[in-house]
Amino acid sequence: MHNRKLGTSNQEKAPRFSYGYAIVLVSFFILMISWGSIYSFGVFFKPVLTEFGWSRAATSGAQSLNLVLNGGFGILAGRLSDRFGTRPVLTACGLLLGLGYLLMSTVGSIWQIYFFYGVLVGIGMSGTFVPLMSTTARWFISRRGLTSGIVASGIGVGMIMMPIVANLLIANFNWRTSYLILGAIAIVLISTLAQFLRPAPSQSSPTAGLDNPMPSGRPNIQVQGHSFAEASHIPQFWIIIAMSFFFVFGQQTVTVHIVAHATDIGISAIVATTILSVIGLVSIGGKVVMGIMGDRIGNRSVMIIVFVLISLGFLWLVFAGELWRLYLFAAIFGLSYGGFATVQSPLVADCFGLKAHGVLFGVISFATSSGGAVGSLVAGRIFDISGNYQWAFILCAILGTASLILSISLKVERKRPPASAIEG
Repeated sequence: MHNRKLGTSNQEKAPRFSYGYAIVLVSFFILMISWGSIYSFGVFFKPVLTEFGWSRAATSGAQSLNLVLNGGFGILAGRLSDRFGTRPVLTACGLLLGLGYLLMSTVGSIWQIYFFYGVLVGIGMSGTFVPLMSTTARWFISRRGLTSGIVASGIGVGMIMMPIVANLLIANFNWRTSYLILGAIAIVLISTLAQFLRPAPSQSSPTAGLDNPMPSGRPNIQVQGHSFAEASHIPQFWIIIAMSFFFVFGQQTVTVHIVAHATDIGISAIVATTILSVIGLVSIGGKVVMGIMGDRIGNRSVMIIVFVLISLGFLWLVFAGELWRLYLFAAIFGLSYGGFATVQSPLVADCFGLKAHGVLFGVISFATSSGGAVGSLVAGRIFDISGNYQWAFILCAILGTASLILSISLKVERKRPPASAIEG
């Protein structure tokens, strides 16, 4: 009797290590390298302009093209990840991303920047965020928010580190050699790290990689949920799309224009750039904290908090005429941005399951990117007309409030399986 109970206890005891944590670590570093490199575009901006004398609008258009293709091809990357797994998608995209940077070292005319950086790097980037966040969602349930936050925080770390690396490279070599080195780093590290990615084990086939092996007979959560066709007829899908569009409308308005706004009100350019650094630093902690909160109080509740913060933040920004006020806005915004980036993918899993999570999250990410592309352009146009950003910030506050109302109305109908179902 004693031995039988002991054997049962040993079977139910979770292994001390789960491969899911290796997935989190690998995904963190891939996002750090890939997205950190994208945030380095501004570091290369002036050296390229100095050599060729192109206009800022023409040169920055490559970044807009990159953003649009990143979002658009993210849908395809999500679908391919659903069907073939994340490893081949990340391998191919790592090669394409690195190739784009390598070719940037040979640029001689403006069209080449649009093709090498806008198209090749943009498509290469599309296979990073969506497949990795979707893979993380499949490996974890009860700690899905925390692990998603850790993975997404790789972007914030990359935002801080990679521009510094790019600056050092350009200072010691030149911008062309720096792009060669960046391309080599992307090809070697991203493609190598991608080989450690594995599909999440199914409930119907427990493996040693699970923290909590499941009893046989339970449904396979990897195939549960709505297909894309089914989800497209559910109001929650379009609510999440609208919320994502509105949020990143404001996010890109800040990313592109906050430094210019700060210099317009008399703050030096060097000090103004630290506002972005504050956003990046706070967003790292915000992703982890909001991820933990998502696990405890639900991802919908965290999304409500996110939109409360961003709405109040933009209202504060309208009257923020001093540096300390801008820093406070940056902290509020960084916290809300971290929360949004973390719970967006788990919220999709909560609402629609995991059956087509990759393609669903890809479509939502395309809406996210589109909101960013529109937001920066609209904010710039408002400044051209009025001579300041006040109405742009007010518009962002209005859209944040609209998103708050939408998040409150969002119904999460799907129930999570118990924590013992699957754990990474």
